[in-house]
Amino acid sequence: MRAMLLEKPRPADENPLRLAELPNPEPAAGEIRVRVRACGVCHTDLHVVEGDLQLPKLPLIPGHQIVGTVDALGAGVTEFRLSDRVGVPWLYSTCGVCSYCRKGLENLCEQARFTGFHVDGGYSEAMVVPAAFAYPLPGNFSDLEAAPLLCAGVIGYRALKLSNLQAGERLGLFGFGASAHIVIQIARHWKCEVCVFTRTESHRRMAHHLGAEWTGAAGDTPPAPLDAAIIFAPAGKLVPDALRTLRKGGTLALAGITMSNLPEMEYQLLYHERILRSIANSTREDVRGLLRLAAEIPVRTEIEPFQLPEANRALQNLKGSRIHGAGVLVI
Repeated sequence: MRAMLLEKPRPADENPLRLAELPNPEPAAGEIRVRVRACGVCHTDLHVVEGDLQLPKLPLIPGHQIVGTVDALGAGVTEFRLSDRVGVPWLYSTCGVCSYCRKGLENLCEQARFTGFHVDGGYSEAMVVPAAFAYPLPGNFSDLEAAPLLCAGVIGYRALKLSNLQAGERLGLFGFGASAHIVIQIARHWKCEVCVFTRTESHRRMAHHLGAEWTGAAGDTPPAPLDAAIIFAPAGKLVPDALRTLRKGGTLALAGITMSNLPEMEYQLLYHERILRSIANSTREDVRGLLRLAAEIPVRTEIEPFQLPEANRALQNLKGSRIHGAGVLVI
């Protein structure tokens, strides 16, 4: 099979991924092999290839927004049949027995493994995954349209839930990439007003097209205080700006897996019971909930396709904010 292989983390501009020919992986008991059709390109992939995250495995095939069909079954698999279409997200497996798993917080499992990080992911023609961590996909999305739902959509959905946003309230989004363009559609479905903070004019136009009430830059003042806000950009300097926009008791959720250092700030920004919280990974129920909701709305994903050998260019465009919506590799 063909795959884009990371042998040593390097800046995206140095083309760290190499097109390689590798053996097809074989599913173990309880696993399925997925013949990959599409894989979304995520900021986490960028952090992986550039070495912002300490990698537990090298060489490594990145990618964790995977759409494909089942083409081999490991022993004991009953959840799927050959040719079923499935999605594979970031959460690859958990222990199922620790205190976090028992509390429904499997996203915090100490033994959790992640796709395209602990195990080879979807920048390839095939990959294997435990059947319990793969998902049937709604039929009203094409392969390319479904791919961004599996991380950009899921993390945005979890961030929305943990931001305590209620129907009809006012939401702020800081950064407007793959995740935010899905979140705004969910928020509008919930009859919420959305304010978008982004430095890119084309992203502001897309935000207005998707129903944003107001757009501006970080540091600008929205028309009214926000009930909740989410920061998608990995920039800690945005935290004081976002807190300034919140009403008393509002919640600011940080959706990135990494972020630059938070600056020193006045306690008054957090006072009056404002909440500052991070979002870490996702649960299987988050994936199921997002897929149901996306089909119901239905969410429309804006995608920019790249061929598999163009993965380095896709990451470079992502880093330079030159992708509008979500980049997707066509496998």
